[in-house]
Amino acid sequence: MILDRIKNNHSIIDAIGDTPLIHLHKMFLDSKINFYGKLEAANPSGSLKDRTSAFILQNALEEGRIRPGDTVIESSSGNMALGLAQACLYLKLKLIVVVDPHINKHTEKLLLAYGAKIEYVTKPSKEGGFLAARLDKVQELLKAIPNSFWTNQYGNPDNPLAHHKTIEEIMIALEGDVDYIFVSASTCGTLMGYADYILENNLKTKLIAVDAKGSVLFGGEAKKRLIPGHGAAVPSQFLRKERIYDYLAVSDLDCIEGCWSLLKSEGILCGGSTGGVVTAIKKYSAKIDDSSNCVFLLCDKGERYLDTIYNPDWIQANFPDYKSIENSEIGW
Repeated sequence: MILDRIKNNHSIIDAIGDTPLIHLHKMFLDSKINFYGKLEAANPSGSLKDRTSAFILQNALEEGRIRPGDTVIESSSGNMALGLAQACLYLKLKLIVVVDPHINKHTEKLLLAYGAKIEYVTKPSKEGGFLAARLDKVQELLKAIPNSFWTNQYGNPDNPLAHHKTIEEIMIALEGDVDYIFVSASTCGTLMGYADYILENNLKTKLIAVDAKGSVLFGGEAKKRLIPGHGAAVPSQFLRKERIYDYLAVSDLDCIEGCWSLLKSEGILCGGSTGGVVTAIKKYSAKIDDSSNCVFLLCDKGERYLDTIYNPDWIQANFPDYKSIENSEIGW
């Protein structure tokens, strides 16, 4: 019976992971490469950060570093904040999220619905911008609030460890026959979790990092970026470049084009970092042998970007020289 094949989840936390791997055909019609998208948007709060949030919190509870009723603090204006908000609500933990003016309004409403308290940082630091300012605020709150705990997505080793299961799911689904995995880089937790798993299991898989132009992760100076969810204004504590096969940097417009291409061809509405990876794959595909199996993450839901990436008026306002997305034939 079909019910026998349905996973029995005892809580919303149990529903995290085991996301579908989708063979994408329509976006890559002219390619002989096999492309697969790991639908991390199917996680309960809508992104791969559900895995990171739940893994860090559960380990901290099991090890006695936090207890129900304690206060969790994190710097995030996006998916990590939402993953923590959902998990904290279920695990009976208080949550304070430190955000900056770039927070998506839809995300802000969701955080409040989950019962999270939001602390706003309004001025960037001279070095490190808003991220550095948010981290300074986290330290201030940790000193002021008793029984508080920083999940620290930027340096907690449980971040990359959380994604060993993600890549294991991919390997099981494709019976280990994975030639390339493209991963968007930000904290580099997901990226290095995959890199460590590949090294530890002596896999042939080549890991390609996709960074944002204006990010400092792979060198260069921090510059203004409009699309959140990838890149960073400060170096990653996790990144070990020698474990990455190659990397590309994509622009804000690359992210927008990739999102629309994925939507128009496959009917999948995802966020900006996923769009950046789609465009990166397009640029990199000439280096990939035919019949190779390539995987990338469909990182989060696109509903949070309806006022920006999926709004032609916003695109025209911010990219006035670009032709209308609605009238263009984006795709392969």
